[in-house]
Amino acid sequence: MAQLRQDHPEFIKRRAQVVVIGPEAGPAFEKYWREKDLPFIGLPDPKASVLKLYGQEVNLFKLGRMPAQVIVDINGRVRFVHYGHAMSDIPANQELLALLDELNKNHPVFNPAAPNTA
Repeated sequence: MAQLRQDHPEFIKRRAQVVVIGPEAGPAFEKYWREKDLPFIGLPDPKASVLKLYGQEVNLFKLGRMPAQVIVDINGRVRFVHYGHAMSDIPANQELLALLDELNKNHPVFNPAAPNTA
């Protein structure tokens, strides 16, 4: 999450909303969020209902949920998914930001010069 915090302003510039989904229950999750003063949205998911919707893997030998990064566009379509095989297996922010730039350049909401196909 430190990586996301560091580049959070870059995600905001691209009109992206960072949402981190965690396995803890509400009170513990909220306490952690407040203590760390994280600038993005945190969603507790102790029953793994969101995890199941996006196909995030649980590996008990690696202490729980494996990382997953998902980009959902303004219309609710999943445009990118990366399922990590280890806790360190996450794409660099620059890769995610480049994907957002590519998505945004063809969307009239973000680029008025783009054709309106919505």
